[in-house]
Amino acid sequence: MAWELLFGSDIGLMSLAVIIGVLVIGFYMAKVFKQKIAEDAAKHGSK
Repeated sequence: MAWELLFGSDIGLMSLAVIIGVLVIGFYMAKVFKQKIAEDAAKHGSK
């Protein structure tokens, strides 16, 4: 029932798009933050 609503209705597909978008943005932000932390640590001589 829930899967049919998620994949079979307009509201469900829009919700799925939002969920996927939030996950993609979260992974991208984590990657950028990790790079910035490593860059800052190297700049200050830490490991």
